This record gives sequence, structure tokens and C-alpha cells, in this order.
Amino acid sequence: MSINSATPQDWDNLRQRYPAIERTDKDMQPVTEDMVNSPGHYTQGKVECIEGIQESMTTESYQGYCKGAAMKYLWRYERKGKPVEDLQKCRWYLDRLIASHQEQSET
Repeated sequence: MSINSATPQDWDNLRQRYPAIERTDKDMQPVTEDMVNSPGHYTQGKVECIEGIQESMTTESYQGYCKGAAMKYLWRYERKGKPVEDLQKCRWYLDRLIASHQEQSET
């Protein structure tokens, strides 16, 4: 059998023999990935990518990064097939830009 000649029954048999591994929390409950607020591919160890980016930049640079990322998602949200998700990602970066300016004005 090759991948090109596999039947639906062949795929069902494989799924039964090799079930998918689900991500679980500390209590072994299934975890649904949040693709907007905390996608798994943006975390390495205990550090989220956005935290590492913020720590590696000046405040002004970080604000520019957030502005650019928000603009990117707003620019292309109609073309990627998931407009609501991309608009939520835009808001995610915009919220961080706002928070950074608020923190800056408090100091």
C-alpha cells in the first residue's frame, strides 16, 4: 500500500492503531489551543515569544513592532480565510500597544 492508493478504510485503521496525541493540562484534561491569545507555536519553555521580543527591544521599538503587527493583520484579514481570527490577532497586538503606552505614561 502506498499513500496514494490508501482507501478511507486504510486511514480509519491507521487512526485506530495510532490515535492522535492530545495536549493536556496538568490535570490531564484536553487543552483546546487558543490561536489568538496563546498559540502553542509561540511558546518555548516558559517564555512566550512576545515577552522575549519585548525584553529585547527598547520601549519605542516594541511599540513599533506591535503597531506593525496590528497593521499586518488588519491589512490582510479579508484574504486569508479566517477574518475574525485575524481581526482578533490585530486587536491582541493593539491591546499590547495601548498597554505599553499606558505603562510609559505612568512612569
